[in-house]
Amino acid sequence: MNLLFIYLEYFKIGTFAVGGGLATLPFLFLMTQDRFTFIQRGGWISTEQIGNFIAIGQCSPGAIGVNIAMQIGIQYGGIAGGFAAVAGLISPAIIVISVVSKVLNAVKDNKITGAVFSGLRPAATGLLSNAGFGVWRLALYNGGGEVWHEIVRWKEGIVCIAIFLLILKFKKHPVLYIALGAAAGIVLRF
Repeated sequence: MNLLFIYLEYFKIGTFAVGGGLATLPFLFLMTQDRFTFIQRGGWISTEQIGNFIAIGQCSPGAIGVNIAMQIGIQYGGIAGGFAAVAGLISPAIIVISVVSKVLNAVKDNKITGAVFSGLRPAATGLLSNAGFGVWRLALYNGGGEVWHEIVRWKEGIVCIAIFLLILKFKKHPVLYIALGAAAGIVLRF
């Protein structure tokens, strides 16, 4: 796969992923729906693969969006493809931050600037909420279920709720909860 192509596709994602790494997830889910050039040029990625990439990206050090971009880039373009994907993803942020840092001091008291930032917060929240729902659906929804009790992945749902409650109560390091989830997957044979 062409490295420039990988770079440009991830540049598009990085341009509109307002809100950080998790905000890239809605764009990755779009890749599974034939709306991105990746798919149109050869069946790029499945929903199951995205779920695996999210799990690995979340468990790996660093920003989840960058981790997932690196994984997808490596899968479809080797090591160079991984770096092309990451470079494409972070280039818009570097450009915007460079420009904004120069301009922000001059317009920091401007009402329009304040309005723009007030509008970006709910947009980022919407993107992150969409990503959260997409991950929830990926983890707990079984599209192949034929009857109502097969549509929900019950074992995964119970583990999700249990870990959520443990996080609320004990507030331990996330690695502990990741390890608990992995152990539950082994024991319950997801």
